[in-house]
Amino acid sequence: MKNPVGIYYAYWEKEWNADFIPYIGKVKSLGFDDLEINAGAIVDMTPAERKRLAEAARDAGITLSYCIGLPGEYDLSSESAAVRKNGIEFVGKILDGMNEMGGKTLGGIIYATWPMVGSPTYEEKMQMRTRSIESLKEILKKAEQYDINYCLEIVNRFEQCILNTAAEGVDYCKELGSPNVKLLLDTFHMNIEEDSIGDAICSAKGYLGHFHIGEPNRKTPGTGRMPWGEIFGALKEIEYDGMIVMEPFIRVGGQVGKDIKVFRDLSDNATPEKMDEMAAAAASFVKRG
Repeated sequence: MKNPVGIYYAYWEKEWNADFIPYIGKVKSLGFDDLEINAGAIVDMTPAERKRLAEAARDAGITLSYCIGLPGEYDLSSESAAVRKNGIEFVGKILDGMNEMGGKTLGGIIYATWPMVGSPTYEEKMQMRTRSIESLKEILKKAEQYDINYCLEIVNRFEQCILNTAAEGVDYCKELGSPNVKLLLDTFHMNIEEDSIGDAICSAKGYLGHFHIGEPNRKTPGTGRMPWGEIFGALKEIEYDGMIVMEPFIRVGGQVGKDIKVFRDLSDNATPEKMDEMAAAAASFVKRG
Protein backbone atom coordinates (compact mmCIF):
# COMPACT_ATOMS: atom_id res chain seq x y z
CA MET A 1 0.00 0.00 0.00
CA LYS A 2 1.20 3.51 -0.80
CA ASN A 3 -0.92 4.99 1.98
CA PRO A 4 0.77 6.45 5.05
CA VAL A 5 0.77 3.84 7.82
CA GLY A 6 0.36 4.64 11.50
CA ILE A 7 -0.01 2.97 14.87
CA TYR A 8 -1.96 3.82 18.01
CA TYR A 9 0.29 4.70 20.94
CA ALA A 10 -1.66 2.45 23.34
CA TYR A 11 -0.13 -0.61 21.69
CA TRP A 12 2.70 0.01 24.17
CA GLU A 13 0.78 1.68 27.02
CA LYS A 14 -1.42 0.36 29.80
CA GLU A 15 -2.91 3.76 30.66
CA TRP A 16 -4.65 6.27 28.41
CA ASN A 17 -2.58 9.17 29.71
CA ALA A 18 0.96 9.08 28.38
CA ASP A 19 3.91 11.15 27.26
CA PHE A 20 3.56 10.86 23.50
CA ILE A 21 6.88 12.45 22.52
CA PRO A 22 9.06 9.35 23.10
CA TYR A 23 6.82 7.40 20.73
CA ILE A 24 7.49 9.76 17.85
CA GLY A 25 11.07 8.64 17.41
CA LYS A 26 10.08 5.03 18.12
CA VAL A 27 7.44 4.79 15.40
CA LYS A 28 9.72 6.56 12.94
CA SER A 29 12.45 3.98 13.55
CA LEU A 30 9.96 1.12 13.14
CA GLY A 31 8.81 2.25 9.70
CA PHE A 32 5.62 4.17 10.46
CA ASP A 33 4.50 7.52 9.05
CA ASP A 34 1.92 8.46 11.69
CA LEU A 35 1.41 8.25 15.44
CA GLU A 36 -2.19 8.18 16.62
CA ILE A 37 -2.72 9.67 20.07
CA ASN A 38 -5.46 10.16 22.64
CA ALA A 39 -7.33 13.25 21.45
CA GLY A 40 -8.64 14.02 24.93
CA ALA A 41 -5.12 14.41 26.29
CA ILE A 42 -4.41 17.55 24.27
CA VAL A 43 -7.24 19.37 26.08
CA ASP A 44 -5.28 19.15 29.33
CA MET A 45 -1.98 20.20 27.77
CA THR A 46 -0.67 23.72 28.04
CA PRO A 47 -0.08 25.62 24.79
CA ALA A 48 3.65 25.09 25.31
CA GLU A 49 3.17 21.33 25.68
CA ARG A 50 1.04 21.15 22.55
CA LYS A 51 3.67 23.15 20.65
CA ARG A 52 6.46 20.87 21.85
CA LEU A 53 4.58 17.75 20.75
CA ALA A 54 3.68 19.19 17.35
CA GLU A 55 7.24 20.36 16.73
CA ALA A 56 8.71 16.99 17.73
CA ALA A 57 6.44 15.27 15.21
CA ARG A 58 7.25 17.73 12.44
CA ASP A 59 10.98 17.46 13.11
CA ALA A 60 10.77 13.66 12.83
CA GLY A 61 8.63 13.73 9.71
CA ILE A 62 5.75 12.02 11.53
CA THR A 63 2.14 13.11 11.30
CA LEU A 64 -0.17 13.00 14.30
CA SER A 65 -3.72 11.69 14.10
CA TYR A 66 -6.15 11.92 17.00
CA CYS A 67 -8.70 9.43 18.30
CA ILE A 68 -11.06 9.17 21.27
CA GLY A 69 -14.12 7.36 22.51
CA LEU A 70 -15.98 10.07 24.41
CA PRO A 71 -16.50 9.39 28.13
CA GLY A 72 -20.04 9.36 29.50
CA GLU A 73 -19.92 12.93 30.79
CA TYR A 74 -19.50 14.06 27.18
CA ASP A 75 -22.15 11.81 25.62
CA LEU A 76 -23.35 13.62 22.49
CA SER A 77 -26.42 11.37 22.28
CA SER A 78 -27.48 11.75 25.92
CA GLU A 79 -31.05 12.46 26.98
CA SER A 80 -29.58 15.24 29.13
CA ALA A 81 -29.17 18.55 27.32
CA ALA A 82 -26.53 19.51 29.89
CA VAL A 83 -24.42 16.43 29.12
CA ARG A 84 -24.72 17.06 25.37
CA LYS A 85 -23.67 20.67 25.87
CA ASN A 86 -20.72 19.49 27.93
CA GLY A 87 -19.75 17.14 25.12
CA ILE A 88 -20.01 19.82 22.44
CA GLU A 89 -17.76 22.10 24.49
CA PHE A 90 -15.23 19.30 25.14
CA VAL A 91 -14.97 18.28 21.49
CA GLY A 92 -14.69 21.95 20.59
CA LYS A 93 -11.61 22.16 22.83
CA ILE A 94 -10.12 19.13 21.08
CA LEU A 95 -10.66 20.79 17.71
CA ASP A 96 -9.13 24.02 19.02
CA GLY A 97 -6.04 22.11 20.17
CA MET A 98 -5.74 20.23 16.90
CA ASN A 99 -5.97 23.44 14.92
CA GLU A 100 -3.26 24.91 17.11
CA MET A 101 -1.04 21.88 16.47
CA GLY A 102 -1.83 21.46 12.80
CA GLY A 103 -3.81 18.22 13.06
CA LYS A 104 -6.32 17.32 10.34
CA THR A 105 -7.85 13.96 11.37
CA LEU A 106 -10.02 13.35 14.43
CA GLY A 107 -11.62 9.93 14.70
CA GLY A 108 -13.38 7.64 17.12
CA ILE A 109 -16.74 7.40 18.85
CA ILE A 110 -17.14 11.17 18.62
CA TYR A 111 -20.89 11.10 18.07
CA ALA A 112 -22.03 9.45 21.33
CA THR A 113 -20.11 7.81 24.19
CA TRP A 114 -17.81 4.82 24.56
CA PRO A 115 -18.50 2.31 25.79
CA MET A 116 -22.26 2.38 25.46
CA VAL A 117 -24.15 2.27 28.74
CA GLY A 118 -26.72 -0.51 29.12
CA SER A 119 -28.56 -2.16 26.25
CA PRO A 120 -30.88 0.28 24.48
CA THR A 121 -33.89 -0.84 22.51
CA TYR A 122 -34.04 -0.13 18.78
CA GLU A 123 -36.42 2.75 19.47
CA GLU A 124 -34.02 4.19 22.04
CA LYS A 125 -31.17 3.81 19.54
CA MET A 126 -33.03 5.92 17.00
CA GLN A 127 -33.69 8.59 19.61
CA MET A 128 -29.99 8.57 20.49
CA ARG A 129 -29.17 8.91 16.80
CA THR A 130 -31.40 11.97 16.46
CA ARG A 131 -29.80 13.68 19.45
CA SER A 132 -26.34 12.75 18.21
CA ILE A 133 -26.98 14.34 14.82
CA GLU A 134 -28.19 17.55 16.46
CA SER A 135 -25.01 17.69 18.54
CA LEU A 136 -22.80 17.13 15.52
CA LYS A 137 -24.49 19.85 13.52
CA GLU A 138 -23.09 22.27 16.08
CA ILE A 139 -19.64 20.66 16.33
CA LEU A 140 -19.13 20.42 12.58
CA LYS A 141 -19.26 24.19 12.24
CA LYS A 142 -15.89 24.32 13.99
CA ALA A 143 -14.51 21.28 12.12
CA GLU A 144 -15.36 23.02 8.85
CA GLN A 145 -13.81 26.27 10.06
CA TYR A 146 -10.54 24.45 10.85
CA ASP A 147 -10.80 22.06 7.88
CA ILE A 148 -10.49 19.03 10.16
CA ASN A 149 -11.91 15.70 9.00
CA TYR A 150 -14.36 14.50 11.65
CA CYS A 151 -14.25 10.73 11.25
CA LEU A 152 -17.05 8.69 12.83
CA GLU A 153 -15.87 5.25 13.89
CA ILE A 154 -18.19 2.40 12.97
CA VAL A 155 -18.02 -0.05 15.87
CA ASN A 156 -19.60 -3.33 16.90
CA ARG A 157 -22.97 -3.54 18.64
CA PHE A 158 -21.43 -4.41 22.01
CA GLU A 159 -19.55 -1.11 22.25
CA GLN A 160 -22.05 1.35 20.76
CA CYS A 161 -25.38 0.92 18.99
CA ILE A 162 -25.76 4.03 16.82
CA LEU A 163 -23.36 3.19 13.96
CA ASN A 164 -22.55 -0.49 13.45
CA THR A 165 -22.15 -0.77 9.67
CA ALA A 166 -20.70 1.27 6.86
CA ALA A 167 -24.20 1.65 5.39
CA GLU A 168 -25.48 3.21 8.62
CA GLY A 169 -22.48 5.51 8.62
CA VAL A 170 -23.02 6.68 5.05
CA ASP A 171 -26.68 7.46 5.78
CA TYR A 172 -25.65 9.40 8.89
CA CYS A 173 -23.08 11.42 6.93
CA LYS A 174 -25.60 12.18 4.20
CA GLU A 175 -28.07 13.45 6.77
CA LEU A 176 -25.46 15.79 8.22
CA GLY A 177 -24.40 17.03 4.80
CA SER A 178 -21.02 18.42 5.90
CA PRO A 179 -17.92 18.06 3.70
CA ASN A 180 -15.88 17.44 6.85
CA VAL A 181 -17.84 14.52 8.27
CA LYS A 182 -16.26 11.23 7.25
CA LEU A 183 -16.22 7.59 8.30
CA LEU A 184 -13.60 5.64 10.21
CA LEU A 185 -13.87 1.96 9.35
CA ASP A 186 -12.07 -0.61 11.50
CA THR A 187 -11.41 -4.20 10.45
CA PHE A 188 -11.90 -5.50 14.00
CA HIS A 189 -15.46 -4.15 14.13
CA MET A 190 -16.24 -4.90 10.48
CA ASN A 191 -15.30 -8.54 11.04
CA ILE A 192 -18.17 -8.70 13.53
CA GLU A 193 -20.85 -6.66 11.78
CA GLU A 194 -20.41 -6.67 7.99
CA ASP A 195 -21.57 -9.38 5.57
CA SER A 196 -18.58 -8.56 3.35
CA ILE A 197 -15.68 -6.41 4.50
CA GLY A 198 -14.66 -5.62 0.94
CA ASP A 199 -18.18 -4.61 -0.12
CA ALA A 200 -18.56 -2.46 2.98
CA ILE A 201 -15.33 -0.60 2.19
CA CYS A 202 -16.48 -0.04 -1.39
CA SER A 203 -19.85 1.25 -0.18
CA ALA A 204 -18.04 3.97 1.79
CA LYS A 205 -16.34 5.43 -1.30
CA GLY A 206 -16.28 9.20 -0.99
CA TYR A 207 -16.97 9.04 2.75
CA LEU A 208 -14.00 7.05 4.06
CA GLY A 209 -11.69 9.44 5.87
CA HIS A 210 -9.64 7.15 8.14
CA PHE A 211 -9.01 3.41 8.43
CA HIS A 212 -8.11 1.25 11.44
CA ILE A 213 -6.73 -2.24 11.08
CA GLY A 214 -6.03 -5.26 13.25
CA GLU A 215 -6.68 -8.96 13.41
CA PRO A 216 -10.00 -10.38 14.71
CA ASN A 217 -8.38 -10.88 18.14
CA ARG A 218 -6.70 -7.43 17.92
CA LYS A 219 -3.22 -8.79 17.31
CA THR A 220 -0.89 -7.03 14.88
CA PRO A 221 -1.92 -7.13 11.20
CA GLY A 222 -0.59 -10.06 9.21
CA THR A 223 -0.56 -12.56 12.06
CA GLY A 224 -4.12 -13.89 11.88
CA ARG A 225 -7.05 -14.75 9.62
CA MET A 226 -8.27 -11.31 8.53
CA PRO A 227 -8.84 -11.32 4.72
CA TRP A 228 -6.13 -8.79 3.93
CA GLY A 229 -6.19 -9.35 0.17
CA GLU A 230 -9.87 -8.45 0.11
CA ILE A 231 -9.33 -5.45 2.40
CA PHE A 232 -6.34 -3.96 0.58
CA GLY A 233 -7.98 -4.70 -2.77
CA ALA A 234 -11.13 -2.79 -1.78
CA LEU A 235 -9.12 0.19 -0.54
CA LYS A 236 -7.29 0.30 -3.87
CA GLU A 237 -10.55 -0.06 -5.79
CA ILE A 238 -12.05 3.05 -4.18
CA GLU A 239 -8.69 4.84 -4.48
CA TYR A 240 -8.50 5.50 -0.77
CA ASP A 241 -5.43 7.64 -0.18
CA GLY A 242 -5.80 8.34 3.55
CA MET A 243 -4.02 6.90 6.54
CA ILE A 244 -4.10 3.25 7.56
CA VAL A 245 -3.57 3.07 11.31
CA MET A 246 -3.14 -0.20 13.17
CA GLU A 247 -4.68 -0.50 16.60
CA PRO A 248 -3.37 -3.69 18.23
CA PHE A 249 -4.24 -4.39 21.85
CA ILE A 250 -2.40 -7.44 23.11
CA ARG A 251 -1.29 -6.80 26.70
CA VAL A 252 -3.28 -7.18 29.89
CA GLY A 253 -3.36 -4.65 32.69
CA GLY A 254 -4.08 -1.02 33.40
CA GLN A 255 -7.06 1.00 32.26
CA VAL A 256 -6.34 0.22 28.61
CA GLY A 257 -6.51 -3.53 29.19
CA LYS A 258 -9.66 -3.13 31.28
CA ASP A 259 -11.50 -0.89 28.81
CA ILE A 260 -10.52 -2.92 25.73
CA LYS A 261 -11.27 -6.14 27.65
CA VAL A 262 -7.92 -7.83 27.16
CA PHE A 263 -8.35 -10.70 29.58
CA ARG A 264 -5.37 -12.81 28.49
CA ASP A 265 -1.87 -12.00 27.36
CA LEU A 266 -1.92 -11.98 23.56
CA SER A 267 1.70 -10.85 23.33
CA ASP A 268 3.14 -14.21 24.42
CA ASN A 269 4.84 -12.38 27.27
CA ALA A 270 6.72 -10.21 24.78
CA THR A 271 9.65 -8.10 25.91
CA PRO A 272 9.69 -4.40 24.94
CA GLU A 273 12.13 -5.32 22.16
CA LYS A 274 9.77 -8.01 20.87
CA MET A 275 6.83 -5.59 20.96
CA ASP A 276 8.82 -3.23 18.73
CA GLU A 277 9.80 -6.08 16.44
CA MET A 278 6.16 -7.14 16.00
CA ALA A 279 5.11 -3.56 15.26
CA ALA A 280 7.85 -3.15 12.65
CA ALA A 281 6.86 -6.43 10.98
CA ALA A 282 3.23 -5.27 10.85
CA ALA A 283 4.22 -1.91 9.30
CA SER A 284 6.20 -3.74 6.64
CA PHE A 285 3.28 -6.13 6.01
CA VAL A 286 0.83 -3.29 5.44
CA LYS A 287 3.16 -1.39 3.15
CA ARG A 288 3.63 -4.52 1.05
CA GLY A 289 -0.14 -4.85 0.78
